[in-house]
Amino acid sequence: MPTIAMFYGIVIYMYAFDNRKHHKPHIHAEYSGEKAVISIEDGELLEGSIPAKKLKLVQAWVEIRQEDLLADWNLAVQGGEVFKIEPLR
Repeated sequence: MPTIAMFYGIVIYMYAFDNRKHHKPHIHAEYSGEKAVISIEDGELLEGSIPAKKLKLVQAWVEIRQEDLLADWNLAVQGGEVFKIEPLR
């Protein structure tokens, strides 16, 4: 489970071959033991939960980095190695 970014205590992951369950490009976010799955296309919370303020940060980051995230997604679903993406600062 490659970590692609970390910011404000939030860790963002992207799994290889992870397009079967949610059927749309997404990331996994973890904060303080809580986990969420978030759509890359629109920032929608698909599964799980993290605190609302942290979710808003992740959604803003997804919007800013959408192009990079989609490039990583395409690599990941083909089993390729994903690259790190610039975190929020």
